[in-house]
Amino acid sequence: MVFGHWMAIVVWTGDELDADSALEYLTWGHPLTWILQVMPLFFLVGGYANAASIDSHHRRGGDTFGWLLNRGARLLRPTTVFLVALAAAGATARLLGADASTVALGVWGASIPLWFLVAYISLVFLAPLAHAAHARYGMAFPVVAGVLVLLVDTVRIHGDAPIAGNANYLLVWLIFHQLGVAWHEGGISATVRAGVPLCGAGLVTLVALTTVGPYPVSMVSVPGAELQNATPPTFALLVLGLTQCAAAMALSGPVNRALRGARAWTGVVAVNTVVLTLFLWHMAAAVLVSAVLVGTGIMPQPDVDSAAWLLLRLPWLAACAVVLAGLVALFARIELRTAGLPRIHTVDDAALTGRLVLRRGAWRVMVIAAIVSAVGGLLIVAAAGSDYVSATGVPPAALGCYLVGVSLLRFARARHSRADAEPRQG
Repeated sequence: MVFGHWMAIVVWTGDELDADSALEYLTWGHPLTWILQVMPLFFLVGGYANAASIDSHHRRGGDTFGWLLNRGARLLRPTTVFLVALAAAGATARLLGADASTVALGVWGASIPLWFLVAYISLVFLAPLAHAAHARYGMAFPVVAGVLVLLVDTVRIHGDAPIAGNANYLLVWLIFHQLGVAWHEGGISATVRAGVPLCGAGLVTLVALTTVGPYPVSMVSVPGAELQNATPPTFALLVLGLTQCAAAMALSGPVNRALRGARAWTGVVAVNTVVLTLFLWHMAAAVLVSAVLVGTGIMPQPDVDSAAWLLLRLPWLAACAVVLAGLVALFARIELRTAGLPRIHTVDDAALTGRLVLRRGAWRVMVIAAIVSAVGGLLIVAAAGSDYVSATGVPPAALGCYLVGVSLLRFARARHSRADAEPRQG
């Protein structure tokens, strides 16, 4: 995903910096997005990990709200640092005389990963409900959701109601999450022998949907295209994701055996401990490289799709990788420290301030309100376009809403960390 984003960036210089997607010009590259679009796999693995974590938490006597506080801290602390740093960088650039539209473009480019993160964090906070839904309804839940995705697309495409497609932001990603839950719980699996025909059927269906059917070939957004497969997700992207999930499950056995060596497994663990930092900052790295190499004229700008442009992708990718490595070295400690935070088991009665004790129900209402505030603020920040202009490039009200929610969640964690540290009776 990281290299796919970097490859697709086209930066122009004229009166001011501007950016575009190479996919608008490289139509031959659209089929490659069937490999580069890996968001379904993130949600599949996320569902598996959430199910494993919830089961483990409950076995230790924990409750749902304790799990939400634990999981939320793991995701929101690195995200908070990213947002505050982004706003500070935007404000600093404005103070140094940068044009407001250029700052807006840079902040927007750096914040592109937030679109994925909003969806992922939302599903993490819905994971306890999704886990319970799987326990009650099993695979019927994602099957019904898949039918709804097709109905939503029908209304969106043939009913001249594009806004209806927004429902698929939840439905499509939820399906992959539920497949991950089912995979962990033993509801589904696939061997290599079974995976081959499943993947073959998926590819045949995908070809039909993108040739005879109404869907475009590209599985990521292409500027100017009348119909997009990723924003919002479509039935075609669902089919691609199901094909990828079948392949992932089928290959999981051989891959796990290959990773049994200590050196290989150490590498996997090392990347996994900083994966959120890598993802959050990879577009910021591209923005910095664009400003230094393209904005100053150091890197020439040949026509997209020319041999020179393709060759220049190599130093471009190398520069982005070097800058990202520096950003990860600087900010990964936040994610690493978060992984070592004490775990909250339950959200019970706890002191608010001094002798004032807040009851369990009130704490839980506060946790829910804080989650809504944090996710809502993050969504508005992500939705701000490249032409949004402010003192920092980040919507101040949305940033404030997010920070209030995160602060309340951190406060709840602190209070219940103290409660968990006390010996329990009985």
